[in-house]
This record gives sequence, structure tokens and C-alpha cells, in this order.
Amino acid sequence: MNPLFHVTASALSIALVALPACAGQAPEPPQVSLAKTPVSNGAPQQDAAGGNCYADIADLVLSAPVIADATVRSTEKIKPAEAPNLAPGFVRLYVEVDVTALIRGADGLPPRIGYLLDVAPDSAGRVPKFKKARVLIFARPVPGAVNQVQLVAPDAQIDWSPTADERARKIAKDALASDAPPVITGIGNAFHVAGALPGEGETQIFLTTADQRPVSLSVLRRPGEQPRWAVALSEIVDESAAPPAPETLLWYRMACALPPALPDRSTGSLEAADATIAREDYAYVLAALGPCGRTRKV
Repeated sequence: MNPLFHVTASALSIALVALPACAGQAPEPPQVSLAKTPVSNGAPQQDAAGGNCYADIADLVLSAPVIADATVRSTEKIKPAEAPNLAPGFVRLYVEVDVTALIRGADGLPPRIGYLLDVAPDSAGRVPKFKKARVLIFARPVPGAVNQVQLVAPDAQIDWSPTADERARKIAKDALASDAPPVITGIGNAFHVAGALPGEGETQIFLTTADQRPVSLSVLRRPGEQPRWAVALSEIVDESAAPPAPETLLWYRMACALPPALPDRSTGSLEAADATIAREDYAYVLAALGPCGRTRKV
């Protein structure tokens, strides 16, 4: 191992352990511009291999100030003694990539960057080979090292595919939009008002959010009809309110954050019969949303 690499890898090993979630130091001025690739407005299709689902990529995008499409130029194995906090059975690599496009990153990136990657050898003890592989990386800058980044999670290097690329670009764009939905943190109060006819009524459930913005669910029941539900991102629920489209940021915020049942405290002010209907309506909303689909550990 050459001396320059030894210093770089050692410094990154320390960064892998000690760097906070939000780096406070910006890199040098950009050398690669933000990509201008157009983004489709339609719901993306599944990868051929079935991996990298919307929720998995959204988790990475929303925690990564730097997202890049890159090609692996080289990898070099780091000695275990120089790899602090390496999980048993894993190998730490120093990876150098050539940046093809910067999907997200206010301060840009040099054309070539490096980072640490922990990987598990296969059953025969062979370390995966990444050279010339096209990848998406989700990272944060390393303070004081313009040509280095730190992956935001152990699995924050993924194989590039058209679907993964489209998802990452769309989520990054949607997250920065002025009307981006808030982060859902829990359930507030729930109310149910019975209608004039048996089986008629409306349930309203208020959600709590990280920035105190209003979000509410409404479920309308009419005799002989399927319940209709909608989500409102304002104080007023009007005719424009509708369920979130699958694989959108609002859908993700709800499907991956809402608890599996309506908390008892949310229905504490309701009569027993109304509380029962509110719980049923909440379960109806969850079933309509469908599973979050997350496969990665967070």
C-alpha cells in the first residue's frame, strides 16, 4: 500500500466512526455540475431484480446531502488493524470512483472521489469485485477532504439501474419542492361524526408532523358504498383532497411512518361506538396505503 493511500484510508476510517450526521464544513467549489437529466412524473416500475424499492431508496436519498452516479475505478483492501469498528466477518475497502453525474450536492464534487465500503465476502471467502461497476452512492462530505465522502449507511452504495436512478432523481427533486409533504411523527386526535342514516358518517384523524404543519386523514362512509378516504395537507379538507399516489413522497411519509393501529389516546374523547368506527377507518386507510416495502434495516 502506498503511503498516500495509507494516510487517506486511515483518515477516512476515523471519519467513518466520528463524523456527525450533518457535516458542517463545505467542500471546495464544484467541479462537476448538477445533472439536468429529466425526471418522469409517472410511478417508476420495479427493477428487473426486484431490489431497491421506493422506500429503500427514499431512506437513502433523504439522509444524503451528496448523491452521485459513478463508475468504480479501483478498490483496495484495508488491513483489519486500520479498520476500526469493522463488523466481524466484513472487509473494509477503499473505493475510488469516477463521477458521471451529480444528482444531489450543493457544492459539487471533483471528477474522482474516494470512500470506505464495508462488504461481506462470499461463502468461499472472496471479496466482491466492483471495478468498472456503475453505482449510485449516497454520502456526505468529509470535512477538510474535498475528494473524499462518507457513505450515509453501510448499504449506501447500490448497483446503478435505470429504475434506481429515476427513483433517486425524482425523490431528490420532490424532497426539495416548496410543497414537499412534512415528516410524519405520529397520530394526534381522532373524531367520528355519525350521519343521519345508519352506516353513514365521517372520521377525521389528525397526524403530528416534525414541523407542526397540519396533516389530516378523512374517511367518509355512505350506506352501500365503499368508504372513501383522503389526506389533506392544510387546515381545511376540501374536494381536492385525495389519497396519495403510490410511490410518491407523501405515500412514503405515511406508509413507512404510521403506527399499525390507532392509539387509544387518540380516541379518548369519543364514545365507545365512535371510537370503534374510528379504529376501523384507520385500519382501512392503512390497508389502502399498502405496506411500506422497506427491505433495509434502519
